[in-house]
Amino acid sequence: MFQSRRVFGQRIAELAATGRILKTFVTVRWLRKFRTRARLEQFQQRHLAKHLVFLRDQSPYFARLLPPAPQSLGSVSLQDLPLMDKQVMMANFDDLIPGELRAAGLTRDGALEHAIAQEKDRDFAGELAGYSIGLSSGTSGHRGLFVTSKAEQERWAGTVLARALPQGKLWGHRIALFLRADNNLYERAGSKAVSFKFFDIYADMANNLDALAAYQPTILVAPPSVLHVIAEHLTQTPAASMFPMPAKVFSVAEVLERKDAQYFAKVFGQDVIHQIYQCTEGFLAISCAHGRIHLNEDVAIFEREYLTKDRFIPIVTDFVRTSQPVVRYRLNDVLIEDKTPCPCGSALTVISRIEGREDDVLLLPAAGATAEPTQASENKPVRIYGDMVSRAMIYAHGFTHYRVVQSDHAVLEIFLDTPTEAAAASVRAELDQLLDAQGCGPRTYNFHLYHHQVGAKLRRIERALPHA
Repeated sequence: MFQSRRVFGQRIAELAATGRILKTFVTVRWLRKFRTRARLEQFQQRHLAKHLVFLRDQSPYFARLLPPAPQSLGSVSLQDLPLMDKQVMMANFDDLIPGELRAAGLTRDGALEHAIAQEKDRDFAGELAGYSIGLSSGTSGHRGLFVTSKAEQERWAGTVLARALPQGKLWGHRIALFLRADNNLYERAGSKAVSFKFFDIYADMANNLDALAAYQPTILVAPPSVLHVIAEHLTQTPAASMFPMPAKVFSVAEVLERKDAQYFAKVFGQDVIHQIYQCTEGFLAISCAHGRIHLNEDVAIFEREYLTKDRFIPIVTDFVRTSQPVVRYRLNDVLIEDKTPCPCGSALTVISRIEGREDDVLLLPAAGATAEPTQASENKPVRIYGDMVSRAMIYAHGFTHYRVVQSDHAVLEIFLDTPTEAAAASVRAELDQLLDAQGCGPRTYNFHLYHHQVGAKLRRIERALPHA
């Protein structure tokens, strides 16, 4: 009897969770539309005001920064609060999280220990104090934690499904996720209507491909480096014997190069390869039906630190997430804004490209420089952004895969999958044209054979200076 009651209770809880996910789905997909920036900004400010009150009352970190109750927070602007990054987040984690998490016994060290154990065991189903814990990949050199409550998982699930599912058919989708780590977020989103299957990118890829064929996904989500493996397997295997072409393909976790996007679209039979921009700091952007990437400004405010006219570093304030406050969080990414209106009619900001990490912008000596350039010296380096390099590499020929790594202040290591003399000459000519036009001084190119280990995050363009 007790077991049947427990099963009944679990079933009721599952139905309630499904109802909450469905409510978010309906709201995001059909009801909450922003056609003007004015309406969007009013919505943001209204929710931000409520969020600041919550942070003042629940987070010791923000209680020190905000006027105490009962004073009004109406005069407080985001710019009054300090910037945050991964180091600040981790250093102040125990004071940042709200009282409910602290009362449950959740701490930074305990969460890290739990997340690391999950990574080692490759088992991501467990929770800590009722919360799902994830570990960031740490490519910036600092590990980060990702903490979500069940309510946040349900809200995430409804939002992602609302924006990711194709037009028309909404039920029966099988979503294949090739990711570095699984998370209860994806389990929470699964149901009889839509199923998720996690494929561990660290597992044997041949086994993954067999499992993928058996699963027959209608939506495929994977980093570009993994999409390449799947695409190459498809071209060598009759498509009918593997799986029907998915209705949608999403690129995640790595920069999607134009040349790769064109190749994937051809192999997978897609008009466009969509993109999801998600990291430890949240679900930040996704492509609309027209393939244009929109920032999720209905859950977060994106301040912009402009590097050029259209290129900026996002500073994110999530006014919905409460378990792990993200307020004025300066990301390490460079985005390129597209100011042309989107045919979908949304007022959410359009991003033409997620360019990569800020610390992978190449810094090359200017023509006529007399010493090794530094940010503080008079001989300031010329900044060469990833989009510039990728465009140059599109025009070069004789290879498919490449990496460009700055190993010293005037040295570029070029990795090509077919490093022939002709390919090297083509790359050298295109890069010379780009770098000369940007005012760079003499440089050295070293060519190598390209190799990428499946599971490792692919960085096509990387700054790896010895003193950086």
